[in-house]
Amino acid sequence: MAFIADNQLPLLLLFFLAGLIGTAFLFRKPAGHRAWRLADLVWVVLGGFGALAAVISGIYAADSSRLERQIDIAYAATAAFDRDAARFRLRFCDPAYDADIAVLCDKVEFLSASTAGNAELPLFIAVTDEVAPLRGLSLLFGGRAAAQQMQDMTATASAFDPQAFLVFTALDAPAQAAVDTLRRKVPAIAGDFLILARAYDDLIAHVAKLKDEWDYLQANAHILALQVIALCLVSFAAPFRLGKSIVELRRHG
Repeated sequence: MAFIADNQLPLLLLFFLAGLIGTAFLFRKPAGHRAWRLADLVWVVLGGFGALAAVISGIYAADSSRLERQIDIAYAATAAFDRDAARFRLRFCDPAYDADIAVLCDKVEFLSASTAGNAELPLFIAVTDEVAPLRGLSLLFGGRAAAQQMQDMTATASAFDPQAFLVFTALDAPAQAAVDTLRRKVPAIAGDFLILARAYDDLIAHVAKLKDEWDYLQANAHILALQVIALCLVSFAAPFRLGKSIVELRRHG
């Protein structure tokens, strides 16, 4: 499959050239000859296979669009968490004038360090956006260097493990105790931290779902190779159908 992905345009041109050569030999036969009928059959069969591959790849494209929506959601969740964390630190942590507030400020710093401060999380979201499935067909107009870069980025995204971020909890025992105390003393601070905690949990949930979507599409990426093979076969058969039409026009002209 890697060979097909790396050589899509040469394969299409090679199959089309083979079809042209075969059609050139068939021009020795008169219109209505059995060879032309067989050529027409080849076109029908391979064209049907190409249509089936197009339907299958259309279903895959719909699945791919879910990934793209999930990428947008993950970006939005990341922005929401960063915004809420920055606002919390600005309002309550410079400086923290209460021991319970200090506990929450330390927790916010820790959560921020586990997400935005860790390059793997934003890198995963960015890479999945860059190499979303079906974009591999853009290599029709790219070179080997572009193909290698795409493969390296795909490997980076596949290696990402969101489980590393699930070990952190926004509301551990010290944070929950501080929230409970601040609900009585300063409810606004407790409320803001709970909003931040939900934003963190949403971020991790959305990234985990993004990874699931990515893994599913990668597991079915052979459909892209099937689509390229179908295009190659159709490009091979197209000259035969064109040649038959030309011969028929000459016959009736």
